Amino acid sequence: MLKSPDLPDCFYPSQPITIRPSSQTPKHSLYLSNLDDQKFLRFSIKYLYLFKKSVSCDSLKCSLSRVLVYYYPLAGRLRTNSENDNKFDVDCNGEGAVFAEAFMDITSEEFLQFSKLPNRSWRKLLYKVEAPSFLDVPPLVVQVTNLRCGGMILCTAINHCLCDGIGTSQFLHAWAHFTTNPQTNLPILPIHIRHVLKSWNPLQIKFPHPGYTKITPSPPQVDIVQFLQSQPLGPTYFTFTPSDIVYLKKQCVPSLKCTTFEVLATHTWRSWVRSLDLSPSLNVKLLFSINIRKKLNPEIPEGYYGNGFVLGCAESTVKDLVTANLHHGVKSVQQAKAMVNHDYIMSMVDLLEDKTVKTDLCTSLVISPWSKLGLEEVDFGEGKPLHMGPLTSDIYCLFLPVIGDFNAVGVLMSVPESMADKFEYYMKELWDEKDNGDANNGYHIHEA
Repeated sequence: MLKSPDLPDCFYPSQPITIRPSSQTPKHSLYLSNLDDQKFLRFSIKYLYLFKKSVSCDSLKCSLSRVLVYYYPLAGRLRTNSENDNKFDVDCNGEGAVFAEAFMDITSEEFLQFSKLPNRSWRKLLYKVEAPSFLDVPPLVVQVTNLRCGGMILCTAINHCLCDGIGTSQFLHAWAHFTTNPQTNLPILPIHIRHVLKSWNPLQIKFPHPGYTKITPSPPQVDIVQFLQSQPLGPTYFTFTPSDIVYLKKQCVPSLKCTTFEVLATHTWRSWVRSLDLSPSLNVKLLFSINIRKKLNPEIPEGYYGNGFVLGCAESTVKDLVTANLHHGVKSVQQAKAMVNHDYIMSMVDLLEDKTVKTDLCTSLVISPWSKLGLEEVDFGEGKPLHMGPLTSDIYCLFLPVIGDFNAVGVLMSVPESMADKFEYYMKELWDEKDNGDANNGYHIHEA
């Protein structure tokens, strides 16, 4: 068994190859909406899957080539817009995705020992494309790593400018569908028309958007993110079972009907703020993604392939958030969600036409919910994954699916080692009250 969480090196029997669409695809420049083209999203979403049994690489390559016919922007390349240097388009040219095959001398059981906490050595599981800039990295990079036991780790890097979490899940399920059912049609066809989210002329910014701020020459007085990133970070992970969620909801006094996301996001936000010893008068924010697909129906059709979310922004002073019970924070989250209607969304699209506007991260915790996207259901023919999660951990918080328990939620976030004990204490405080400390809800930290 592995004695440490550090993984051995990968062996690459051959150089990575380029997988192109199996038939002719449209050749054009794909417009990216202002929701796609935010600087905040100029990175790749990196997923890691562990499967008990490997799938033939030839089969995966063949099905990937076929699915790229439908998801052809992932086979293109990002380019600077010809009329605006601050904006990106997708050159849909069929160049293809990068596909790497590797072998690692571990077993799936060994990987599972440390699977809750990503560390730097996990980066070996995704081929690094050497490129001069983010623009030059293909939108889709895949590595299949076969293991000593016959298992397989599949890692993908999918450019966030092209799609959101719902889109990545839709693509992965489509790829798996063609792997297992090569003769059948896709259940959902992607639609690549993004002009439905084009800004108005003239612009109509009708609402305040507290999740954004203007780029200014002078630095902000308080920048929590910069402070956090200046220190050594380590990943933390907590599992919240359905009974834990029920208990959290009972802490909303007076009683408040709320969702799992609302109460868990509030508890995590509150624990994070309490760990930082901030000024009681400081205004802090919680940023989280809100799916807008149904809110813009019929403008956004089923299968719309792009970033179909906006950032909700809950706000509170430190004092109000940490001295009250969960009721105050949950109400703030609910109010932020209630703001998001058709006009609010289009107002945000218009706001982002100004490229000096950026996401306000200075005093914000960002939560990205992956737990209800169906990511853990992807099956390439040899069973559902033993593990599904991100390749790396960041200061942004992820709500993750828990394999084997659809109603449980895993909370993963990296924090500075200097605040780790406090964060653990506040995240587990209600557990300690509930059952005097459940040994299964452990906390660990390793160098990220």
